Amino acid sequence: MMNWDQLLNTTRLGHRAAKQEPGRSPFNSDHDKVIFSGSFRRLARKTQVHPLATNDHVHNRLTHSLEVACVGRTLGMRVGEKLISEQRIHPSFSPTDLGDIVQTACLAHDIGNPPFGHTGEEAIRHWFTHDAGSELIARLDIEEACDLRHFEGNAQGFRVLTTSEYHAYDDGMRLTYASLGSFVKYPWMSLAAVDGERPKRNKYGVYRAEQALFEEVAQATGLLQRGPQWYCRHPLVHLMEIADDFCYALLDLEDGIEMGILDWEEVFSLLEPVLDTSRIQELKQDMHRLRPGRRPPLIRGKVISEFVDAAAEAFIRNETAILAGEHDELLGLCDQRVRDCVIAAKELAKQKVFQHPRKIEMEIGAYNTIATVLDVSCHAALNYIHDNDMSDYKSRRVIDLIGKDSFGPAARPSDDQPWSRDYLTLMRALDFVSGMTDNYAMHLARQFKGFGSMT
Repeated sequence: MMNWDQLLNTTRLGHRAAKQEPGRSPFNSDHDKVIFSGSFRRLARKTQVHPLATNDHVHNRLTHSLEVACVGRTLGMRVGEKLISEQRIHPSFSPTDLGDIVQTACLAHDIGNPPFGHTGEEAIRHWFTHDAGSELIARLDIEEACDLRHFEGNAQGFRVLTTSEYHAYDDGMRLTYASLGSFVKYPWMSLAAVDGERPKRNKYGVYRAEQALFEEVAQATGLLQRGPQWYCRHPLVHLMEIADDFCYALLDLEDGIEMGILDWEEVFSLLEPVLDTSRIQELKQDMHRLRPGRRPPLIRGKVISEFVDAAAEAFIRNETAILAGEHDELLGLCDQRVRDCVIAAKELAKQKVFQHPRKIEMEIGAYNTIATVLDVSCHAALNYIHDNDMSDYKSRRVIDLIGKDSFGPAARPSDDQPWSRDYLTLMRALDFVSGMTDNYAMHLARQFKGFGSMT
């Protein structure tokens, strides 16, 4: 069994004691570190569902993350109140502590996503598997090559938090073990996931480059080991994940209505089963006077409230089994009305919103954009590491753009691990590319091809 005292570990990555600050807990500090980071700020120009949407009411990764954090904070506090009142969590902790931890994990849950969302992930994978990138990783260790062929935004997010942001290669943001543990949705490595040996095929949460850092987090929080390089989830991951599910289910449909892809009637009929039946007629009368785009806010809070009640109740009811590492997701444990609603909402978004022609057109273009910036950045990075004189002028200029001092361990020769040096170099190039906003990636691709404006 895992225990809450260890799971809520306030020590920071690198075994650093958390500072004691008046009116500010270590978990508050984690929240602030994420909010003030450049990686978080750039989410404002990254795709949620619709690339480069011109409608200002449509979600981007930043607004989505903020909304998920609101739901996650409520879930954490609701669960914390119940568990503390029943003395299952030591009273030295407060419900707000759990709310802050889950809120931080929710804020950061998409921080590693590349430009163009999931399409960007697929484009990176395609380049390293089928395009020029396949030659660059041909001599890498099998696990290192797997990380690149199967680029994963969740693993990139853990890398942002622990390696590349703030204190580069020196524990990154230096968040608490509790917050880092609550961030990792898939606590295992890439190769086993790709081979189908983990609960989610092809999904993983940690690159080989950050393996030691994750092991440190797992040991510090007392996560149960399920196999080689494989741990059970931190219990609070379930609350972060289901908060994300709830927002996807509801707010992706709102975007569909806003963009004229979905009809209000089909969305309302899907959400109606979770609403209070005694108030349905009153709600319908209120909504009848409004245009479709103004109707969702009238029921949004009511739907989310039902979702939160169901998730908190399911977590508390199954807490013992969750602490024993017996569950891999929380949605399946929720009340059937809520479970069916969320699944149906995701399916509707998948069938109609994700298949909209304009979205498909933009995604096809995203492949070429990602391929261009990867090709130039990765080749320049490898030239920089292996050619101290940097005789290639083009590569020198690209490295000026990436940052000469940003390569960390890759810039230090190692005779016993020559190919690992290439892996770390390519990971740094990936940091650069995956950290771009949609707009900057398109701008840079045009510049690299010679089609950009000189002004």
